[in-house]
Amino acid sequence: MRFYTAHLRSGAPPVLVAEGFTWGGAIFGPLWLLAHRAWIAGAIALAIGVAIGVLAGGTLAAMLWLAYVWLLGLNGHDLLRWSLLRRGYALAHIVAARDWEGAYARLLAGRPDLATASLP
Repeated sequence: MRFYTAHLRSGAPPVLVAEGFTWGGAIFGPLWLLAHRAWIAGAIALAIGVAIGVLAGGTLAAMLWLAYVWLLGLNGHDLLRWSLLRRGYALAHIVAARDWEGAYARLLAGRPDLATASLP
């Protein structure tokens, strides 16, 4: 079972964000954030990655890079939530399900009024 946070904004479909570690955030870092429209967080993460590469060298750079990758994996979903909050989404529900589709179905079953916002 995974937990998902449901974020709502008037006139927009709900957005579900998973809890826990994200391999996409750990492997692709700033690109993963930018792909999820977390512009500010992605730019800051990119600047930190560049700073590590430019300012540190040798073993220190490798250790800092591993810590940076690990922290992006641990906090990637939290950075997405922060970005959604800045775009006007509010945390509305926490949903437990096996996968994203199941969580979305549970959310719509509990809040049928959101089904109309989900339609294109």
